[in-house]
Amino acid sequence: MKIKVLAISEGDDPAGVARALQAASFVSVHGACTTDLGRLGLDAVPGQVHGATSCLGAMSDGGVTDGVAIFAIEDPDGAYGTALAPFDTDPAAAARTATVNALAAADRLGEKPELVWLSSTPGAEEEVLAGIEAVLGEDVPIIGGSAADDDVSGAWFVFDKAQRQSAGVVVTVMFPSRPVSFAYHNGYAPTAQSGTVTRTEGRRVFEIDHRPALEVYQGWSGGRVAVDPTAQRAQSILSQSTLAPLGRKVTELDGVPAYLLAHPAAAVPGGAIDLFATVAEGEVLTAMTGTEAGLIERAGRVASLARATGDMETSPIAGALMIYCGGCMLSVRDRLDAVVDSVTASLDGAPFLGAFTFGEQGAILGAGNRHGNLMISCIVFG
Repeated sequence: MKIKVLAISEGDDPAGVARALQAASFVSVHGACTTDLGRLGLDAVPGQVHGATSCLGAMSDGGVTDGVAIFAIEDPDGAYGTALAPFDTDPAAAARTATVNALAAADRLGEKPELVWLSSTPGAEEEVLAGIEAVLGEDVPIIGGSAADDDVSGAWFVFDKAQRQSAGVVVTVMFPSRPVSFAYHNGYAPTAQSGTVTRTEGRRVFEIDHRPALEVYQGWSGGRVAVDPTAQRAQSILSQSTLAPLGRKVTELDGVPAYLLAHPAAAVPGGAIDLFATVAEGEVLTAMTGTEAGLIERAGRVASLARATGDMETSPIAGALMIYCGGCMLSVRDRLDAVVDSVTASLDGAPFLGAFTFGEQGAILGAGNRHGNLMISCIVFG
């Protein structure tokens, strides 16, 4: 197995991309939604192509780019299959279709892959995970992130060699010839403040402990989240809430609680809050807290943990794929070079690609495949 990563900034001439990828078994492409994909020549790549837009660009071992980064695996002894399906009216059905078609593309129908690499457009991630698991079962790890744009205007999309979709899912099943290992975590700490969801509908939480959710959340945030109480429309609170998300305890690892995060997205007239993840009535939400320094350092720690999980701390690795929340990225945008440095050091300089996403999917030991926000994941290829 060999891995290479190409980074193309806005204004660069991408001539030669197809030549550089002529031996690729699988290619994952992530970058700004303004990128002219036709200029990349991806239709000439012989292997599978998996793509999703990423907030304001991407990062790699070569630094941060405002264009696209391309992660390519050359693995003639492995098998990879990619398929895209539009959501239409049923995201779960689309995910089932994409998964079956991806297995067929890998010539591995009826087999379970080592892992699934996932990209979908935001809004139905839990349904997408359920659709994939309906085909593969719950024991295959699913790692990935939701497509993103630059300003939450909905300009995101997913794509493969043949098409692009503004509402859809692209699934890659991986049967690599070398070992893989992964980690999926957040860079936040729980506070002592928590409450039970007593009224919710999908991703809109109306009440916590029978009180207006916004009122409760504003109290937890210590005034960090301020809104106009007379507003007649929903107000974005994404930037204000990035360092004060809500967490759900989903399991314990060696006695340490593991929290899955939900990012408060908007304050709704009447006192509700909209989230970027679905919560259910009866779930306990805990106020979480984070710092910019923690978000910078955590990326390297997650990469190190991915190596440690697969006993790869001292052995050479071929490369890595990383998902880094777009909201976290925007909070530390002026210090992204430090994020790159921390990951590069943890991977001993191996090539990596990092996408900035609007939702993160990963496997948690004891809790299965989950969708969360403000999370970081890393897949390491031995």
